[in-house]
Amino acid sequence: MLTFSQISAEELDGFSLNNPLGNIHQTGDWARFQESVLGRGKTIMCGVKDGGLLKAAGLFVRQKLPMGMCWYFCPRGPMCNSQEELTCMIDGLTPILKKEKCIFLRVESEMPIPYLGRAAHAHYFPQSTVVVDLSGSEEEISRQMKPKGRYNIKVARSNGVRVKESKDARAFHRLFMETTSRDGFSGHEVSYYENMLKILGDNAKMYLAELDGEVIAGIIVTFYKDTAIYYFGASSNKHRNMMAPYLLQWTAMLDAKSRGCKSYDLFGIAPEGSKNHPWQGITDFKLKFGGRRINYPEAREVVLKPLWYWAVRIAKMF
Repeated sequence: MLTFSQISAEELDGFSLNNPLGNIHQTGDWARFQESVLGRGKTIMCGVKDGGLLKAAGLFVRQKLPMGMCWYFCPRGPMCNSQEELTCMIDGLTPILKKEKCIFLRVESEMPIPYLGRAAHAHYFPQSTVVVDLSGSEEEISRQMKPKGRYNIKVARSNGVRVKESKDARAFHRLFMETTSRDGFSGHEVSYYENMLKILGDNAKMYLAELDGEVIAGIIVTFYKDTAIYYFGASSNKHRNMMAPYLLQWTAMLDAKSRGCKSYDLFGIAPEGSKNHPWQGITDFKLKFGGRRINYPEAREVVLKPLWYWAVRIAKMF
């Protein structure tokens, strides 16, 4: 008989490590990182057991709203193998969420779950991405790229761009503020990146590109099991013709391969066939590294407070 229970970070980690659906967003370290974020601050780790054996597990992250309300998000999870397991988990989780004044739960699973709730009104994570295969030789990885991608790596090298690992989140944050101002999107406080690097430890690295001692670009990459994810990138308004971001990505790919990773996820591109999408520029950049496009199933939402749910949706329109 399947039963719901809250579980420890150690139980979550053990399950995620040995489950095909396990990923860095379903780990105890990711929970601790999310708990350090001001607008979140709390996570719930739960599972479904059969006679004491853990059969399914998931991490759920709070997102604060005004008036003491919130909504919860399950990033790339939960790790359930059947509708029965997922139903048991959501049924057990619902009373806990209601006590938290949760308006709705959003689930962004790697598996289609059309039977859960309703189609989400938005995605938190990108719905489309491109993943580069790292299983081949360095030459084979390079051959996946478009010619312009390989050329730009050579341009960066020939211009004297150097890449180093760093923990200097403040240097990265300064670049990130330039990037958000230039490209019109929002970022986080410096503490967000500091905590990400500190809490994820060896599973997160920051790479900075320098030209004549000046930091001109940077990226943050996560590593878990056989997958690396390019999470954040930033570049200076100066020296953009030096093509530093290309050398940064190439360096991180080779580093990921040396760690045993088989895939490098460039984490987010414009939906296929979209025109004038805000991500079109970054999509063109990422597609120069080759790889295969992955489209995730639509997110699902379980509405717990219908009136508040529609109030939140209407408020987002203005």
